[in-house]
Amino acid sequence: MKGIVLLVVTGLVGWWYFYSLPTALFLTTHSHLLLDRHGKLLSAHIAADGQWRFPEMDSVPDKFTTALIQFEDKRFQQHSGVDFLALARATYDNLSQQRVVSGASTLSMQVIRLSRSNPPRTLSEKVVELLRAWRLESRYSKDEILKLYASHAPFGGNVVGLEAAAWRYFARSPEQLSWAESALLAVLPNNPALIHPGRNRERLLSKRNRLLKQLFTRNLLSKLDYELAVAEPLPDAPHVLPRLAPHLLDTLAAQHPTGQRFRTTLDVNVQQQLNTLAQRTGEQLALEGVQNLAVLVLDNRTFEVVAYVGNRPDMDFSTDQGHAIDMIQRPRSTGSTLKPLLFADMLEQGLITPDSLVADVPVNYSGFTPQNYNRHYHGSVSAREALARSLNIPLVNLLSLRGVEPFLMQLRQLGFTHLTRSAQDYGLSLILGGGEASLWDLSVAYANLAQRASQDQQHQQTFWQQGRVLLTDKADSGRIATLSSAAAWLTVDALLDVARPGDDGYWEKFSSSRKVAWKTGTSYGQRDAWAIGTTPDYTVGVWVGNAAGEGRAGLTGTQSAAPILFNTFSLLPPNRGWFQRPDWQMSQVDICRDDGYLSNGSCVTKTLHLPLSSHFARITPYHQLIHLDASGQWRVTSDCESVANMQTRDWFVLPPDQASFYQQFHADYLPLPPWRADCQTSESGQQEALSVVYPQEGMQIYLPRELDGKLGQTIFRAVPSHQEALLYWHLDNQFIGTTQTFHQQAVQPSAGKHRLTVVDEAGNRVERAFEVLVTAESAGKRRISK
Repeated sequence: MKGIVLLVVTGLVGWWYFYSLPTALFLTTHSHLLLDRHGKLLSAHIAADGQWRFPEMDSVPDKFTTALIQFEDKRFQQHSGVDFLALARATYDNLSQQRVVSGASTLSMQVIRLSRSNPPRTLSEKVVELLRAWRLESRYSKDEILKLYASHAPFGGNVVGLEAAAWRYFARSPEQLSWAESALLAVLPNNPALIHPGRNRERLLSKRNRLLKQLFTRNLLSKLDYELAVAEPLPDAPHVLPRLAPHLLDTLAAQHPTGQRFRTTLDVNVQQQLNTLAQRTGEQLALEGVQNLAVLVLDNRTFEVVAYVGNRPDMDFSTDQGHAIDMIQRPRSTGSTLKPLLFADMLEQGLITPDSLVADVPVNYSGFTPQNYNRHYHGSVSAREALARSLNIPLVNLLSLRGVEPFLMQLRQLGFTHLTRSAQDYGLSLILGGGEASLWDLSVAYANLAQRASQDQQHQQTFWQQGRVLLTDKADSGRIATLSSAAAWLTVDALLDVARPGDDGYWEKFSSSRKVAWKTGTSYGQRDAWAIGTTPDYTVGVWVGNAAGEGRAGLTGTQSAAPILFNTFSLLPPNRGWFQRPDWQMSQVDICRDDGYLSNGSCVTKTLHLPLSSHFARITPYHQLIHLDASGQWRVTSDCESVANMQTRDWFVLPPDQASFYQQFHADYLPLPPWRADCQTSESGQQEALSVVYPQEGMQIYLPRELDGKLGQTIFRAVPSHQEALLYWHLDNQFIGTTQTFHQQAVQPSAGKHRLTVVDEAGNRVERAFEVLVTAESAGKRRISK
């Protein structure tokens, strides 16, 4: 019977011993840490229980290990959790003094005590610590036990763990601590209250120096190191932990609620410099009523985030100006920033060449009336120039040609996660800021454009890439790339010319010491200012505005965001070259020099490089063969002139509405010669002799109010085949006047629907139905972006 009882007892003891340690020793919450690519601390969040308790360390520095073992547990490497020599000494001392004067706790026993939240010191508790320390040593290695102790020991106040203590008291990582600092932290858990500034300074200094003397006596510290160490002063008040990327840490912490160590791809040096730039610029913008900004820097080769400024740095997050919001991740109206992606997509689809002319005249699409930012029309411009000058009307016309649905699919393929509505809902305004995107999505898209433009034949990427902010993230998005290197290169090349007309009508360009392909954007109502630039090495994205969405006069991509863009590039290493034209993915075609379409055999041509896969096949619509008489002054046909006396010419001819604006910017544009008088009645002469440029059929016109509250006027414009022709104008069948040479008519029609009729001397007539809007709310029909 006794044997059975003994066996049962032994089994129970064995079972208790085996299961005496929980699977996880510590169930406490931890701080969130943000580290740069080299492991340097960027930002930190305090743990949920109000303690600065960093996640468990990967290793314990040698200096601290040496100092700790010497102070707390000299035979740590020899015993198995319990130091019986120390236990015997402590028992003798305590019995002889009739009180507790020394302890015998090993580091293993202290880890057990820490894991049990420091229960009252009783004999039974000591026995539990002894037994569990043995069990601890059987499960963990000596290095692992040291890490447990260093990660959970108290270091005064709300500081727990060596790493948190190193940053709070010395503002650097444990690996960078001196001998004096390591010794101080080794003695501190024994009496954490000693660290309190202004109290116990001499006691703490004495304990530290005694430990340093022991290290020197045992030849663990050289004489020089010892003398330098004891000369070091104690730390003053605790340091504030770094706040170099607080918005990124907030974003990551929201995705991962449990405290952990985020090892990012950021570079602490670039991040610090960019914070300084953002703070200085933010203060200037705040004087103009603009409170928020964001800057993102991506490495185009690896898609790693180099710097991340989610909002104005060093701001009081308790204010109501949105400084705590990570604006890199917030969707905002895109302004003109999607235009390069449409340009690239249409090149890939073979719908345009960079030199293809696109109409830039007043246009109306079922009530949607886009306007250029400068309110000027150019008649026709090349697609490349339309992109460089960010002209809205030509880009709307291009999107109409491409189709909103296929372009929207392309944007989603590129990773624009916030474009969730239907193509019909967005409509053509999508290209002018009718949709929303985050700075993250836009910057990654431009980085993909640059990455594809820089590919060579041996290193082609099959998939679109996604940004990497954590070292564990993958760049490959898994989405098949649908844009060739050729189309990407042509787009980047066009972005080198980006500029916009200034208020005085001249071109204004940013000069920079480095080559940058860039694009600006300003959303409707001047609520968002964008600037995104790229080189073969880096993409920089900038957003400026107010988080609450209110607009500010003068807030534009060029004036507000572009200076930050170029100042950011000045912080980065210089370009290691430029994009090389991917001839291996291009074909050469002959196009008409003045309109960018394939030759019909009559125009003067030039050679152009196009994507090999584009199969561009549009024949020029603007070149026609005309017949002139022997003098070359009059157009004729075989009905009024013998073929032997006719000469044939190729003539560049734009539609009348486009030609009217085009010739204002191209002095060399020649209108068609007039018909000879005896050929006027021939059938071949019955071509369009009159065109109404404004208003277009079905257009909605907004009449603004002047400063005095009165309604303003609108100006109708017509183009006859002969500039000197006399035109008769009628509004709703009522005669309103005539024009000659300058065919513009200023009128102030009432609100509602109207019909304009214009008749020339030969009886040619053109009619246009339109509607007048006079309320301020109707201004929303006119989308303006740049």
